[in-house]
Amino acid sequence: MAKPYIITGLDIGSGNIKMLSVLKKAGENDFEIAGFAQAPALGVRKGVVIDSIKVSEIISSLAKEIEENSGYSPQRVYAGIGGSHIFCSSSRGLVSVSRADQRISQEDVDRVLRAAQAVSLPSNKEIIEIFPKEFIVDGGSAVKEALGMQGVRLEAETLMLCGFSPYLKNSTQTVLGAGLEVSDLILSSLASSKAILTDREKELGVCVLDIGAGTTDLAVFEEGSLLHTAVFPIGSGHITSDIAICLKTDIDIAEKIKIEFGNLRASKNKQKKNKIEYLENSQKHALDFSSRELEFIIGARVSEIFDLANKELKKISKQGMLPAGIVLTGGGSKMPGIKDSAKRELKLPCRVGSPKISYNSSEDPSLSAVTGLVLEGMELEEDFNIAPMSKRGFAERLKRLFRIFIP
Repeated sequence: MAKPYIITGLDIGSGNIKMLSVLKKAGENDFEIAGFAQAPALGVRKGVVIDSIKVSEIISSLAKEIEENSGYSPQRVYAGIGGSHIFCSSSRGLVSVSRADQRISQEDVDRVLRAAQAVSLPSNKEIIEIFPKEFIVDGGSAVKEALGMQGVRLEAETLMLCGFSPYLKNSTQTVLGAGLEVSDLILSSLASSKAILTDREKELGVCVLDIGAGTTDLAVFEEGSLLHTAVFPIGSGHITSDIAICLKTDIDIAEKIKIEFGNLRASKNKQKKNKIEYLENSQKHALDFSSRELEFIIGARVSEIFDLANKELKKISKQGMLPAGIVLTGGGSKMPGIKDSAKRELKLPCRVGSPKISYNSSEDPSLSAVTGLVLEGMELEEDFNIAPMSKRGFAERLKRLFRIFIP
């Protein structure tokens, strides 16, 4: 019987840092959730690690918590990356088919993808990952898969995900500082998409909006492929700040107001007065505010997020043109009424997406990214046939580990 191995996802968010570990046997589809842990994020701002020592300590404590509760110790992680430094760019590669019989091999596909990466990027920017959008053989019609076709010239249209090198390296060093290996860095929006989208939605055309605490991640899919991605430096944490400023209250009280009274649904009694009581210097205080006032504060920031999303969709000529619509996820998508607000402002069908698997029975859209990282890890490890004591697996992990030291 094959011995189970552990796959761990690490979501370094602006609000919380989450770690999810599952047990899986090589060659089997079934898995068992080993443990889940999360802690408030200290040292992370707008999806970027700004204090690696603090974040390393938090990650280390989460790994210990999972080990204490499950008996399994996470050794390596699939870590999510985010931040507004992430951007995408299209590129094209062209090669001659190498085989004498002109049949396109996997080597030709790999070469044309490498050729597509031979582009000049701005200083301190690097390619995180490259996604083939379509292939063209001998100037003919575009196809999704060119392997096995015959021709003398192979072209590839690709989408490159790029980021700011110091931030990417700092994220990796932060995980290493916690005593863990980095199996791979995966864009958070892609991880969330993996957890909540169906293949049919990706084929028809869909946009994922992952509303986190410090950022909102956007990813657009069509014909089964990634079409566009962007990260906005605005999240649900900004709603909390707006409430604190407008109601002139403490940030913790503002967060409590957002969770207990936050609502984007049109209220019949907008003048209704709400009251929240709190302790300050051992004295009881009360704060009064109207439903209309709170709805206006929250609605203004949510509208700004949707306006940014609309501008990105307009860039790729997909504004109001995605049959599968918008899928909201992340902690910010829990806001009552946000789905109807998205339908109204983005003029597309909308649903709130929660992960396909969960460490408990409840569906929680804030766990989409960490769940997707685990699912991506499962797929990658099956593809590479990584298992404990596997020579090939060890070589892959070694290559990934040393890649961060290459300038």
